[in-house]
Amino acid sequence: MPSEETFLPPSLYVIKAILILDNDGNRLISKYYDNTFNGIKEQKAFEKNLFTKTYRANSEIMMLDGLTCLYKSNVDIYFYIIGSQNENPIMLLNILNTLYDTVNIILRKNIEKKYFMENLDLMFLAIDEICDRGIFMTSSPSLIIQQIMLRNDDIPLTEQTMAQVYQAAKDQLKYHLMK
Repeated sequence: MPSEETFLPPSLYVIKAILILDNDGNRLISKYYDNTFNGIKEQKAFEKNLFTKTYRANSEIMMLDGLTCLYKSNVDIYFYIIGSQNENPIMLLNILNTLYDTVNIILRKNIEKKYFMENLDLMFLAIDEICDRGIFMTSSPSLIIQQIMLRNDDIPLTEQTMAQVYQAAKDQLKYHLMK
């Protein structure tokens, strides 16, 4: 009978990292949620190794350096969810699909690096809604989009871009004209 030491207790902290890389393996977004990789140098080395192993692979899951890595690519962007080696791959796949579907909605089905970078602020907000310090929060892309829009509306006037101020003014004018 195995000893109790071999069984890890269940944990809410299922995500070790969320990575989004371009088609050259360069970092677009990386969020690490524990100290598996202590510094940027180690993180970049892991990302380079991960991209090299997954760039031409046909599967969506792999084990690398004792971690479970799930990934999905589209045109010139690679999405990765990293969990421990004992993590449930189905749960990680659900997280990956949530991330991908949310980005797909935000970018209106134009998942390309150019559009991704133009909406980088929304991408960070989406990741923050999906995962909080390694804890998976929600699997509903529509709920995530709703939360992002609420948070985006709360930006103080001094921090808004001219386009945002113009759009807000236009929306208010429409609202008052429709009354």
